[in-house]
Amino acid sequence: MPSDTGPDARPGSAAPLASAPQPQPPLPPLPSLPPPAPLPPTVPSGFRQGIITAITVLLGFSLAFWRFWGFESPGYWSRASLAAAACLILAVALQILALFRALRVEDDSIAEYRKTVRWFIASAIALLIGLTLAMMDAALMEQVD
Repeated sequence: MPSDTGPDARPGSAAPLASAPQPQPPLPPLPSLPPPAPLPPTVPSGFRQGIITAITVLLGFSLAFWRFWGFESPGYWSRASLAAAACLILAVALQILALFRALRVEDDSIAEYRKTVRWFIASAIALLIGLTLAMMDAALMEQVD
């Protein structure tokens, strides 16, 4: 008599009873992972665009004033006008530095953004000093002539 469990088993014939599944040993507990580090706070949306706009507007004004006052305005150079020109050059350099910093990806960090704002404020102060010296020089030169 042929065996029902061998390779010659016919389809539809009764299959042998399977043994009960063996219980698997419990898995060891996973090591506890530290919680993910919180993301550093970033600058709110729109702040970077605003500072970039402010820097470029002030830079455009500085370059336009420098071009007119330094190259097109009549008159002679004096010590006061050289000091004003030095302040204007410093202001433009600081504005370019602030613009460079503002365009970096790292400037999304609040700490970096604050440094960029400080550079921008320093450039605005240098610009105001240069403009004041240029106005005083122009006013004094008109009295002498």
